[in-house]
Amino acid sequence: MRFERREHRPTALVIATPLIAVAAALGIAGILIALAGAPVLEAYWKILVGAFGSKLSITETLTRATPLILTGLAAAVAFRARLWNIGAEGQFYLGAIATAAVGARITEGMAPVIQIPILLAAGAVAGMILLLLPLWLRLKFSVDEVVTTLLLNFIAILFVSMLIDTVLKDPLAFGWPQSEAVERAARLPKLIDRSRLHIGLLIAVSFAFIVHFIQSRTTFGMRSRAAGLNPKGAVFAGVPLGRTLVLVAMLSGGLAGLAGSIEVLGVKGYVTTDLSPGYGYSGIVVAMLANLHPIGVVLAALFTAVMFVGADGMSRSLGIPTYIADVTVALSLISMLVAVFFTQYRIRR
Repeated sequence: MRFERREHRPTALVIATPLIAVAAALGIAGILIALAGAPVLEAYWKILVGAFGSKLSITETLTRATPLILTGLAAAVAFRARLWNIGAEGQFYLGAIATAAVGARITEGMAPVIQIPILLAAGAVAGMILLLLPLWLRLKFSVDEVVTTLLLNFIAILFVSMLIDTVLKDPLAFGWPQSEAVERAARLPKLIDRSRLHIGLLIAVSFAFIVHFIQSRTTFGMRSRAAGLNPKGAVFAGVPLGRTLVLVAMLSGGLAGLAGSIEVLGVKGYVTTDLSPGYGYSGIVVAMLANLHPIGVVLAALFTAVMFVGADGMSRSLGIPTYIADVTVALSLISMLVAVFFTQYRIRR
């Protein structure tokens, strides 16, 4: 028995892969729910009710999905070009603190129509810079970017913690470690009154379509795909590999930084060290569940948000730990990796 690479991957198999992975993850997680002493079908129903059972739950699910779409896009863009960006968490935080710093010290008092784009751009640029450094180390010294981007997450979060405890500390926070707040005029408008859902959702979905267009209809998109499929072949065909990877890093890091910026302007208004419950790491799961497809990222982010938000309601109703959601999302990633392998290879006797 041996594994043989498929010459052609059927479209139906590629589309069914994420569904099979999610179904397998839910099946395995159901065993854990049963071991916890709760009815499996009722537990999953409670997750759906917790995520979509009311106006509040729906808006919270969509609010949670917004940064996941952007960090998922950041991972998908980089991975497709074989740039292993594991640092979206740090880029998220650096984008958030850049937004808070610029909003509190530079753009305060400007008209919202001017201030908001500047703050979003500041967050995106901060995310870009944090990813360009590992890419430079890779291109110049062949340093593995998996290690550098992962370690930069901790450096970035500690740097943010230092700033909100010193120069950017809010004097009105009664000693609580948080940054100065962005003024109300610079906050993103709400999509639904008396909820946390904001137009950042529309921005995130728009970027999914923009990235899809770039990857499928532009020369840069073709070059980035070629760099991911076969770097040596791409160079032989005339693709400027270094320049292409720089542009990929700018797009990937910018999307992760933009996620942090939108979270500040749309939800919190300021930065704390618990601003992200792991959006950067979850973005990797989202990208893999979407098979690195930008439009699929939107659906994968929604599924992940449903699991996280709905698990809270399930936990309160049935007394099951909310960590079941984390386990299910992790199992989805593992199942997806196995499923993707079998879309690329078949078993021959």
